[in-house]
Amino acid sequence: MTASGIPSESIDLQISDLLREVPFPTNKDALVDAAREAGASNEVLAMLDGMPEQDYVDIESVTRLIGGSFSPGLGI
Repeated sequence: MTASGIPSESIDLQISDLLREVPFPTNKDALVDAAREAGASNEVLAMLDGMPEQDYVDIESVTRLIGGSFSPGLGI
C-alpha cells in the first residue's frame, strides 16, 4: 500500500512506513530516491527534498525534522 492509499495517516508515520527499508545512516538524496521508489506522494517527496543536505542517522531524525517544519499530524 502506498502513502497515498492511507490519507488519514500522519506525515511522520507515512515517512516512517516509506523509509523503513532504508539502511541508515543515509543522506537526503537516498531518502528521496527510496521514498519515490516506495510510491510516496508528491507532497511527501517535496518535504523530503526540502530537508538540509546532510546525513541522517535514523528515521526518527527525519521525522523530527519534518515534524518541526510542518504541522504535526498533517495528513495527505
